[in-house]
Amino acid sequence: MKIGFIGLGNMGAPMASNLLKAGHELTVFDLMQDAVDKAVSEGATAAADIPTVARSGAELIITMLPAARHVKGVYLEDDGLLAHVPKGVHLIDSSTIDPMTARDVAAKAAAQGNPMLDAPVSGGTGGAQAGTLTFMVGGEDQEVAFARPVLENMGRNIVHCGAAGNGQVAKMANNMLLGISMIGAAEAMSLGVSMGMDPEVLAGVINTSSGRCWSTDTYNPYPGVIETAPSNRGYTGGFGMDLMIKDLGLATEAAKATGQPVVMGGLAQQLYQSMSFEGHGHLDFSAIIKRYMKGEE
Repeated sequence: MKIGFIGLGNMGAPMASNLLKAGHELTVFDLMQDAVDKAVSEGATAAADIPTVARSGAELIITMLPAARHVKGVYLEDDGLLAHVPKGVHLIDSSTIDPMTARDVAAKAAAQGNPMLDAPVSGGTGGAQAGTLTFMVGGEDQEVAFARPVLENMGRNIVHCGAAGNGQVAKMANNMLLGISMIGAAEAMSLGVSMGMDPEVLAGVINTSSGRCWSTDTYNPYPGVIETAPSNRGYTGGFGMDLMIKDLGLATEAAKATGQPVVMGGLAQQLYQSMSFEGHGHLDFSAIIKRYMKGEE
């Protein structure tokens, strides 16, 4: 398939690479020339701007962007996709944004004859590289069926969550729980170690008991427990704390709009925000354990 791809960041670049490996013909655009050059070296064609992607002959255009304001700009501005894309071209936005923006952009795209899905992902940069991402997809049944073979080139689990915007709802709820559970893991591990437990033994008990979760058995925040976790490399790489703050902000804003209480989500946002304020926002979000470990900032 001819595919346009806009946004070659830490997630978008490996996703585009997997599409190229699957044999698709890609036209790509990003503000960072190095990212474009790397995609071109793998077989992609570079576009000078967004309108060029829109008019490239692509049957499908995928975007992977940092925030809602970027999505609005790429899709809705005068030099954006909707002003230049031919009727009938399919659109997928895999950015993590608020459901309201996703629904608004999808409605505007559909009104001019361009069916659109919101399809945020879970699995991090490792999942993007390995092609094992989970896609949480919002949109019409027939559009999901059209996009599924392409999404399967980048991910292992393609979950249709319902109407437009529901992919973002699922991602928002999942990441709020992730942020909360990581704080719980940090508190539990720090408490146990402070009272004389070996961290590996404690993690082993938790991971064979009722406290087990992804934050303890796969991404444990205590150094030396999980070899592949960011806690074993100075909390570098992985999912940045500032990105977690962004996702928790989406959840708390949605909660305000719907009148739904998210007490733990709001507290989690403030804990991560305080760490970022102290200069740790560039670290992996599991570095929240520094708040609880003696001798750590």
